[in-house]
Amino acid sequence: MNSLSRRALKPILILIGGGLIYALLQLTGPKPQPSLELPRPTSVYTALVQRGDTQLTVDTHGEVRARFSSDVVAQVGGRVIAVSDEFIEGGRFAAGDVLLEIEDTDYRTAVLEARARVASAQLDLAQSLADADVARQQLAGQANPSALALRQPQVARAEAALEAARTNLALAQTNLARTKVSMPFDGRVEATSVDLGQFVAPGKSVGRAFSTDRVEIRLPLTDHQLAALGVPIGYHAADAGLQVTLGADVAGSRYHWNGLLTRLDASVSRDTRAIYATVEVANPYEVSEQRPMPLAVGLFVDAQIAGRIVENAMTIPAAGLRAGHQVYVINESDVLEIRDVDVAYRNSRIAVISAGVRESEMVIISAIRNPIPGMRLQPIEEAGESFSSRATETAY
Repeated sequence: MNSLSRRALKPILILIGGGLIYALLQLTGPKPQPSLELPRPTSVYTALVQRGDTQLTVDTHGEVRARFSSDVVAQVGGRVIAVSDEFIEGGRFAAGDVLLEIEDTDYRTAVLEARARVASAQLDLAQSLADADVARQQLAGQANPSALALRQPQVARAEAALEAARTNLALAQTNLARTKVSMPFDGRVEATSVDLGQFVAPGKSVGRAFSTDRVEIRLPLTDHQLAALGVPIGYHAADAGLQVTLGADVAGSRYHWNGLLTRLDASVSRDTRAIYATVEVANPYEVSEQRPMPLAVGLFVDAQIAGRIVENAMTIPAAGLRAGHQVYVINESDVLEIRDVDVAYRNSRIAVISAGVRESEMVIISAIRNPIPGMRLQPIEEAGESFSSRATETAY
């Protein structure tokens, strides 16, 4: 029994001894020195707050449309006997060029008949004038002869008949000229709906065409954007208008065109509550080394409108403006400050700040995770230099 008790006590004694040894080591062992190393600063891209005269720009977009676009209509009926080689989709023509011809046999006959009626009416008028002259001589001795006796109504009827005959001749000649279908402007053919040998009725649309002397782009503007332009509703340019740069991706490349904002609508759209501006571009289909791609009708383009100039304005890149009109600033101690600012204007490139920052302060323009005021930061100043160069490139 005693031997069993001793065996049971051995593990207990071993545990107690190990605990005593561990406690002794903890009391007599070296103490670790506390670490005084600060957290590693976060690297961020920055840009300097710039002060100077700044021209506001408005970014918007719209669709290119022709100044004139209309149906090609046959004003007389008949069989189509000739079609121009340019009367196809994309074909170009000048004002007055014949696009198609309608058989004119009946209309030539009508002209000849109308000329014959004019000649007959001229003869009737000459006869009536001669009769009136004879009657006037015969009644020279009578007092107050009647107009009928003087043959005046007969002369008036003959004159009216001649005028009607001449009008019919003019109409017949007009209808003959209308057998050659043309348009009153230089343009391009958009669509055709008739071919050689087909019969067309008067008033039938045989195609559609649009002018190419200039195109227009309707651009929607918000009230904020209108304020940046500095022009009133209903504006109509007295001279050239506001400069506009248009851009679009065509055939895998980016192209740009210059235009002029010539007018603003005199009313606000009921559907969108926007104010629409009209930009004009002259000779959109002319190509050159500077403009290798035409500004085609139907293109959807981005537009950058040069607005008013704000003097002595403070600007930062648009990426530096955070939600809630806040900016992240690195102070002289390279720690983060979160500031509320007053924003005078903002577009996709810059923000104009009226209060909250000072010139040459560093504003963070890159993303930062869990920003906390006072956190240490490491600015990367190259971004500020690139912003300066971009500001110069986008200035008008």
